[in-house]
Amino acid sequence: MIQSIDYFAIAPPLVLALVAGAVLLLDAFLPAGRRVKTGLGVLTLAGVVIALGFLAAQAGTSRATFCVPERLGGGPGLCSFVVDQFTLIFAGLVLVAAVVIVLMSITELSEGGIPVGEWYFLLLCTLVGAVALPASRDLIMLVVSLELVSLPVFALTGLRRYDGRSSEAAVKLFLVSVVSTAVMLFGVSLLYGVSGSVFLSRIASVLGGRSPMPGGASDLTMVVTVGVVLVLAGFAFKIAAVPFHAWAGDVYQGAPIPVAALLSVISKAAGFAGLILVMVTALQGQAATWTPIVAVISALTMTVGNLLAMRQRSVVRLLAWSSVAQSGYILAPLAVGTRVPGWSSVSASAAYLVIYAAMNLGAFAVVMLVSRGAARNELEDYRGLAFRSPGAGVALAFCLICLAGLPPGLAGLFAKVVVFRQIVEGGLGWLAVVMAVNTVIGLYYYMAWTARLFSPGGSLVVVRGRPQVAGWVAIVGAVGVAVVLSVAPQLVFDLTVSTG
Repeated sequence: MIQSIDYFAIAPPLVLALVAGAVLLLDAFLPAGRRVKTGLGVLTLAGVVIALGFLAAQAGTSRATFCVPERLGGGPGLCSFVVDQFTLIFAGLVLVAAVVIVLMSITELSEGGIPVGEWYFLLLCTLVGAVALPASRDLIMLVVSLELVSLPVFALTGLRRYDGRSSEAAVKLFLVSVVSTAVMLFGVSLLYGVSGSVFLSRIASVLGGRSPMPGGASDLTMVVTVGVVLVLAGFAFKIAAVPFHAWAGDVYQGAPIPVAALLSVISKAAGFAGLILVMVTALQGQAATWTPIVAVISALTMTVGNLLAMRQRSVVRLLAWSSVAQSGYILAPLAVGTRVPGWSSVSASAAYLVIYAAMNLGAFAVVMLVSRGAARNELEDYRGLAFRSPGAGVALAFCLICLAGLPPGLAGLFAKVVVFRQIVEGGLGWLAVVMAVNTVIGLYYYMAWTARLFSPGGSLVVVRGRPQVAGWVAIVGAVGVAVVLSVAPQLVFDLTVSTG
C-alpha cells in the first residue's frame, strides 16, 4: 500500500527539516569564519520565516494527511497529521517565537565557544517537533514529536563546552526527560491496550462508550484511570508543573539564555499542545477523572512557582520559577473541562500562552544582552539600567509589568482576566481565589525587579556593537508584540476563540 501525502499540509515542518540538513552540510564544508557563522544564522532565520509563510497560507483551511484508507477500516478522523485552527495557533506561536530565539542566538554565538552549525541544526530539529506536535492526531506521532522537541534541547543545553554548569544542566534535563517519557509511554500503552487504537478520535469513541472495547472487555475503569494519571504526569514533567518542577531553576540557569527562552516558550507550548490534545480530544469522556487533578496541580504550580521566585537573586532563576508559576495559570482553564459552553477552556489557555510568550521572550532578550556585561547576572546588576541604557531598561520594565498584569502592560492583565473568568464560570471558585492570591504574590518580585531598573546606582553598561544588532531586533520584536497586544488584546482572543 502506498499512502498518499499532502505535501502542502506538512510543508512547515518539511521546510525546517530541509533547512536543518542544509545548515549541517554547509557547516561541514565551508571554512570557519564570522561570515559563515552569520550566514548560517541568516539561513536558519530564512527557513523559519518560509515555514511561517506556508503556515500563513494554510490559514482558513482544514487539511489532513497520513490517513487510514476506508478500504482498510479507516474513515473520518483516522488521520495522523491534521492542520486545523488548533494546529495553526500553536505552530504559529512556535515559529514566531523561533524568529526571536534565532535572533538571540546570533548574538549569543558571536562570543565563540559554541559550535554554530550544531547549534542551528539542533534548534531547527527542535522546531520540527514543536511544529509537528500540534498537528499530531495519534499517540505514536505525539510521542515522537514530543521527543523530537526534547532530545535536541539536551545537546543545546550542554553545547557550551568546558562549562560545568551547562553540563550539569544538560544531565539534569536529560534524566528528568527520560523519566517523564517512560512514565508517559506506560500510560500511552495502557490507553492503547484498552482502546485498541492509537488514533485520538478512536480512543475518545471507545472510552466515551460510543464504540465497543476490543475483545469484548466491559469494565476497565481502573486501567483507564491509571493510564490517564500516568499520561498527565508525563506531560507535567514537560511543562515543569508541580510536583515535577524541581529541574527548572538549575537547568534554566545553566543553559545558554536562548535555550532557557526556548524552554520557557517553545518547549512549554509543545507540552501544552500535547496535553490538550490527549486530555481534551482523546480523554474528554474521562474528564471527571483528570479535571480535579489538573485543578490541584494548577493551584500548586502557581503557588510554588511564585514563592520560589520571591527568593531568587539570579534573574534567570527568577524567570525560571516565574515560568513555572505561569504554567499554573495556563493550566487553570483546563481544570474546568467542558463545563463552560461557548468560549472554551482550550481557547482561554491558548490566549494566555500567546500573550505570555511575547512578554517572556522580551524579558529574556534583554537579560541576554545584559548578561554579556555581568558575570553573575543578578538583580543588583540591573540597578539603574533605565538610566544607562534607556531602551533596554524601558523594554524590560514593560515586559515585567505585563507579566505582573499591571497597566500599561494590559496584555498580561487581560490574559489573567480571561483565565479568571473561565474558572469562575466553571464553578471552581476556590481555584479563582488561589489565582488571585498568587497574582498579588507575583507583584512583589516583578515590581522589586522593575524598581531596581529606575533606582540610582550601578555601573553595568549594556554591551553594544555589530553582534548585538540581532539581539536588539529580538527585543524590539518581542516587546512590540507585547505593546500591540496591550492595546488590542482582542486580536489574540479572536484568533483563539475557535481553538477548542
